[in-house]
Amino acid sequence: MSNQSTAEYLSSHEFFSELNDDILKFLCECSSIREIKKGEILFRQGEKADKFYVIRKGFISIQIPAIMGPALEIETLGRNDVLGWSWMILPYKWHFQTRAEEDSELLAFDGAAILIRCEQDPKFGYELLKKFAGLMSVRLNAARQKMMEEWNPTGFA
Repeated sequence: MSNQSTAEYLSSHEFFSELNDDILKFLCECSSIREIKKGEILFRQGEKADKFYVIRKGFISIQIPAIMGPALEIETLGRNDVLGWSWMILPYKWHFQTRAEEDSELLAFDGAAILIRCEQDPKFGYELLKKFAGLMSVRLNAARQKMMEEWNPTGFA
């Protein structure tokens, strides 16, 4: 994907569309393509978080790893979904793990470089924080709902 097509993609993407051209240009400069094969782990809970992603094709499962047995699948994200907010919030560690449900292509963003810009330009940082705060709320609510469904004993209020 060329820089120009990345800019066009981001400007038409629901999550990024309200950001000004300067912000979009910078985000394009901080982006690269990442391919991941079916079954591959993109990141693990507790690892250093320094990126976020937009899924261009494929499906990525967000999971909570279990001490024993299979991980609890929270939700599966697909085309155009934004993945990852831990790069923005101390201690910069992933709160979940992710696994590719099929071969996938992602747009990866350099969170470390973006954080530096956020510190230098508080208006830029605030615009991104507003976007990612909404994303955090959605993901944490999905995790809460899934855990309640999975671990709530029958008849327990």
